[in-house]
Amino acid sequence: MPVVREFTLPDLGEGLTGAEVVRWMVEVGEVIAVDQPVVEVETAKAVVEVPCPYGGVVTARFGEVGEEVPVGAPLVTVAVSPGEGPRVSGGGADERPLVGYGVADGPKGARRARIRPGGGAGTLVAPAATAPAVPAAVVAAPAPVETPGAPGAPAVVAVISPLVRRMAREHGIDLATLAGSGPDGLIMRADVARALESGAVATVAAAPVSAPAAGDELVPLRGLRRTVAEKLGRSHREIPAATCWVDADATELMELRARLNQAPGPKISVLALLARICTVALARFPELNSSVEPDGSAIRRHAAVQLGFAAQGERGLVVPVVRDAHGLGTEQLGAELARLTEAARTGKLTPAELTGGTFTLNNYGVFGVDGSTPILNHPEAAMLGVGRITPKPWVHQGALAVRQVTQLSFTFDHRVCDGGTAGGFLRFVADCVEQPGMLLRQL
Repeated sequence: MPVVREFTLPDLGEGLTGAEVVRWMVEVGEVIAVDQPVVEVETAKAVVEVPCPYGGVVTARFGEVGEEVPVGAPLVTVAVSPGEGPRVSGGGADERPLVGYGVADGPKGARRARIRPGGGAGTLVAPAATAPAVPAAVVAAPAPVETPGAPGAPAVVAVISPLVRRMAREHGIDLATLAGSGPDGLIMRADVARALESGAVATVAAAPVSAPAAGDELVPLRGLRRTVAEKLGRSHREIPAATCWVDADATELMELRARLNQAPGPKISVLALLARICTVALARFPELNSSVEPDGSAIRRHAAVQLGFAAQGERGLVVPVVRDAHGLGTEQLGAELARLTEAARTGKLTPAELTGGTFTLNNYGVFGVDGSTPILNHPEAAMLGVGRITPKPWVHQGALAVRQVTQLSFTFDHRVCDGGTAGGFLRFVADCVEQPGMLLRQL
């Protein structure tokens, strides 16, 4: 007799609390194998395929395309034949979580609420006649909250999703004034969004909310864009950043690259040369490969250089990380930069490849601009920016000449060093750009 198993959205790591459904990869009634991907989701870090640990008949799917599902909420239910449970080493299938999928909240065996933000409970579609009936959705009891204007008098508000509560809190909305569209009046994310769009909302501070002007477009911040906005906002609030810059003659660097690429072997990019210069400069100025502890009590100097670089992808600008860049040669750096750039372009970067950076190289020159004062990639303490390399008049060896010139900018956390250190780092980088042979002294 088949047993219905519920597969919930696993913990995808890096502190993520939910993911948005991008594409369903299975249909209700379809037979799936163990570890077969069933849905593609977009987290704040990347687009990933989620495999199901059960093999059997899909009896229900939870979440529509474009909806956000919190970690721990159901994705699918599967009618599993005896002996076809998840592949787990040691213990029963109900006793141990899959590796990397996190640990279920609550007592062992307890079922989570089948609720998804932005809509009702998962729609259960009748499977084949041989499949067992699917249990009805279980709705967790809503938590009591205090109603504004009646201090100390708790009122039950029908909302269980932390994402809905956070959305209401960020917009100052009083949840007690909303009518929920979910089961038993449960307040969903869509209810909060509708209230925001209509302008007819009661705020916790009782402040009037004006309706959008005619023709205005409201673009929700979610997924990657929301994470970027939150991270940049935090960086701007917390880090006292300063920027210095210098023009550099990159003619010799470009000539060196041309000579290197005449030899057999992989082609060397300008970004790879700049990355190599950065790793050498950070070895000379290690205080810039650091971050300030969250409580501000200490500066953490990182032993390894985890080099982030800005790359344009399908979902916008992302910052992949080259692991242990300090230990890579120029060709190795070039190969890894090329691999990560292609993964960014096709949207295949993993969350691990987008986190853990200690220093960022930002080549905004590819956009045809000369300079920038970027916001630091929190919690990193420094970022080198490189403008376009373009022919300009330049005094070279006492005479006016046309040279390949670029502007280098350096933004740094003023808590980790003073201007002398930052200026020394930038000047060293500029000298290496102008005279790349200087790198031999550091190798």
